[in-house]
Amino acid sequence: METVKILVVEDEVIVARTIASQLIQLGYTVVGTASSGKAAIAKALETQPELILMDIIIKGEIDGIDTASYIREHLDIPIIFLTAYGDDDTVQRAKITQPFGYIVKPFTSKDLRIAIEIGLLKHRLERDLRENRDQLATLLNSISDAVIATNEHGMITFINPAAEKLTGWHQADALGKDISTVFHIVDEVTETTLENPVTKVLREQKVVYLEEFTSLIAKNGQRVPIGDSASPIRIRPNQVDGVVIVFWDLSERRKTELLEQALNKEKELNNLKSLFISTVSHEFRNPLSVIQTAVELIELQGANLTETKKNTYLRRIKGAVQSMKQLMEDVLFMGRTEAGKLECNPIPLTLKEFCQELIAEFTSVTTSGHEIIFTCNNENTEACIDERLLNCILVNLLSNAVKYSPQGKAIRFDLICDQTEGIATFCIQDLGIGIPQSEQAHLFESFYRASNAKTIQGTGLGLVIVKNCVDAHQGTISVSSQEGKGTTFTIVLPLNSESQSL
Repeated sequence: METVKILVVEDEVIVARTIASQLIQLGYTVVGTASSGKAAIAKALETQPELILMDIIIKGEIDGIDTASYIREHLDIPIIFLTAYGDDDTVQRAKITQPFGYIVKPFTSKDLRIAIEIGLLKHRLERDLRENRDQLATLLNSISDAVIATNEHGMITFINPAAEKLTGWHQADALGKDISTVFHIVDEVTETTLENPVTKVLREQKVVYLEEFTSLIAKNGQRVPIGDSASPIRIRPNQVDGVVIVFWDLSERRKTELLEQALNKEKELNNLKSLFISTVSHEFRNPLSVIQTAVELIELQGANLTETKKNTYLRRIKGAVQSMKQLMEDVLFMGRTEAGKLECNPIPLTLKEFCQELIAEFTSVTTSGHEIIFTCNNENTEACIDERLLNCILVNLLSNAVKYSPQGKAIRFDLICDQTEGIATFCIQDLGIGIPQSEQAHLFESFYRASNAKTIQGTGLGLVIVKNCVDAHQGTISVSSQEGKGTTFTIVLPLNSESQSL
């Protein structure tokens, strides 16, 4: 095993020789002595010692402390000060050079050996730590994920090239900055600033993750969707000494997700078009068959056709034509909605009178025999609502109540006007077949029909139209239903709606 090489810097020749002799007796190799700062630097460059024993007061333009500072910065050789000066000022000056030992003269060979071994150990540990830190920095600089580290106060201490690229901040400008300045994140949907994960880690002292749909605001203002995790750095037990954030760009993934959503939407639209064509074709076929059959019967029976049968056939034809007309109106309504041309044009209405007149007209053309019980206990029912859309809402709901209720069952229609809250509430309740709980969430989807209603004639457009009319008023619609016991639809509309297009 090679002995440790030591350089002695001492301007008193006898003292230098004495120290050299002590070192040799302790088993070290003395590569030389120097009496000035310049000579010490030259000798160190020449002999490359593993440690330097340095007197603070030496000859020449620079003293031992300045010499030690230069050697530490440029040659990375550990230095132990040997001096007769132990005053506070000298010690404070010496500390600036970060020496690996400080021995006050006179000292024993034992003192010298202990100081040298501890100094060598400290330097080896420092070098290993520096090498590990450099290796870690090289690793972090080479990975594709962005990495930012902070101290316990949230000030940036490290930022790798990937993080520089995403944030737009160069390392020289970012170091020492508060993390919120460089790592500014917002919610993609609400665009509100989010709590910085470093702040959260320092508070909760555990790993945290970003919420979905989080964007980083780069230095140039560009928004970058990111995913990330922030972890505490613990150098001392039970204490967070800093935080490291690892984050990555989700732009490509977001593009892929949007493309998949677009493809799924296109597929859904294609399926909807196919369903639309088949449903409309089917619904047109039924009334056309009725008309064709009635006409053929009239032609076959000719002059033998009684007045009763004639009226029966004409009533069938009229009903079929009305059914086709209603289907076409529903299709055209849906077309206007899809094209964004459904307009809400409110006009002054007295809602109680409007509902009473609508019920009277509805019952006059409906031969089902269902009684509609209307109640409204408010004296002031003045409102500003689109008459055409409101008519569409109520007629569709009343038609469904009649269609899905047994013969003779009463239908309740309640109107409540709250002028203080500025809302009108319409409730239409039937005692019909009801809607299965598991299917109620799909009621307002185009062409959807509940499983227990598919034997009853219908297109699955009525409730979609109602929902669109309610949305045009910026109102709400809800349903409460129990299979076999009936259904209640509740519509809440503002008493004073604003003109708009949907």
